[in-house]
Amino acid sequence: MTSEAQKRANEKWKAANKEKQKIYRYRSQAKKFINEFASQDDLLELRKMIDDKLNKMEE
Repeated sequence: MTSEAQKRANEKWKAANKEKQKIYRYRSQAKKFINEFASQDDLLELRKMIDDKLNKMEE
């Protein structure tokens, strides 16, 4: 069971780190989609998107 102090600390962290929480949630959803639901076509499309993004970052 979580103590009241821990609950308050968790809520404080959540309030101060909303953007991090969003990133963690999206990353988790992406991994779940890839590992459990994606078809071969989905994976090929994602690979292209990732390659395009990486190429833009290198420029």
